[in-house]
Amino acid sequence: MLASLAITRDREKKEEDLLISLSLQRIKQTPNSFSEKRKSNQISFNNSNSTLGHLPILPMPPASTTTALCRRQISSRRRTSAARRRSPSPSPPPKRMKLLTEILQKAAYTVAEREDYGDVNCEQCRSGERSEELLLCDKCDKGFHMKCLRPIVVRVPIGSWICDKCSGDGQRRGYHLSQRKIIDFFRIQKSKKDEIKKKCSPLQDSRKRRRRSLVYQKKRRRLLPFIPSADPTQRLKQMGTLASALTALHMQFSDDLTYLPGMAPPSANQAKFEQGGMQVLSKEDMETLDQCRAMCKRGECPPLLVVFDSCEGFTVEADDQIKDLTIIAEYSGDVDYIKNREHDDCDSMMTLLLARDPSKSLVICPDKRGNIARFISGINNHTLDGKKKQNCKCVRYSVNGECRVILVATRDIAKGEKLYYDYNGYEHEYPTQHFV
Repeated sequence: MLASLAITRDREKKEEDLLISLSLQRIKQTPNSFSEKRKSNQISFNNSNSTLGHLPILPMPPASTTTALCRRQISSRRRTSAARRRSPSPSPPPKRMKLLTEILQKAAYTVAEREDYGDVNCEQCRSGERSEELLLCDKCDKGFHMKCLRPIVVRVPIGSWICDKCSGDGQRRGYHLSQRKIIDFFRIQKSKKDEIKKKCSPLQDSRKRRRRSLVYQKKRRRLLPFIPSADPTQRLKQMGTLASALTALHMQFSDDLTYLPGMAPPSANQAKFEQGGMQVLSKEDMETLDQCRAMCKRGECPPLLVVFDSCEGFTVEADDQIKDLTIIAEYSGDVDYIKNREHDDCDSMMTLLLARDPSKSLVICPDKRGNIARFISGINNHTLDGKKKQNCKCVRYSVNGECRVILVATRDIAKGEKLYYDYNGYEHEYPTQHFV
């Protein structure tokens, strides 16, 4: 038994030694075979013109290499720098914070009303009497008498009312406009001097011919054109005062009647609708009116100055002598129905048409557009001194079937004299008891 076990062990040991020797032989043969394959892959260039010699061919990747692995290797070789990061979106510019003064200028003011206003006094006279004439500012809630204000407030405002201190009227009354701005403001059409002489010469000749019959002239009472100042610098000063006053009231200059959508159309302004009829402007007076309008377009305005009075507000005074029956200006502005302006605070509305049907009556509203006629003051109908001040009047004429309002001098007006007319010439509804 022991002998058989020893024999089997010897056999197993020999077999193990044989396997080890075979594996060592295979390892030795592997580099030789690889070198032989490498030698077989070499290419020799036998061309006589070639000087490159022998170039080894790089081994090809094994067939077992997958397509994904090849793409990964190629992509890794092509990449030369790190991937760019996306730039962050630009941040919005910082918002500019508005100043408190800017916010207060645009913000709507709300005044906390008190339960009792019995202790409110006028800020000017420090008196609490005549409470029916005491106005309360909707911004500062302070009281002012209508007569104590400068200029005087004629009637109680229908809507909101703000005093001069809160509205800043005292700071906006003075405007200095250059010559270029004045010309653009009035849309003056420049013309050559010789053309002006040609236009004026036939009118002067016609005046000479008309002066033959003095009796006929007195009976007809013909209107006269205004005579502009000869000095261009003085005319520029006169127009500058008017432009300053219109700018202070945020108005545009207009010498015509304006018809806007939502108001009265041009078809509503017909003289045939006037109750009792309207006087027709004669042919000669129509030529005079056209002459005055042509002079205004050339910058030859009537000799008038707009002066601010602390008590009366904006007033108009003569800058030169004005003769009787001289055309001063034509009343201009927006045309609207009277029924639409019953609750309007505009203090310069002029009656244009008093129709048989009251709903078709028209007024001129110079609150957005107008001319110098808007600043001519009214007299006090309740005093004799007030009636003596009147030196001009408003006359309504039918011009080519259309209603027009013309301001005409009723007597000779001296230089420096203020212009006044009767606001209640047709309707006695305007309160003038507070007028100076």
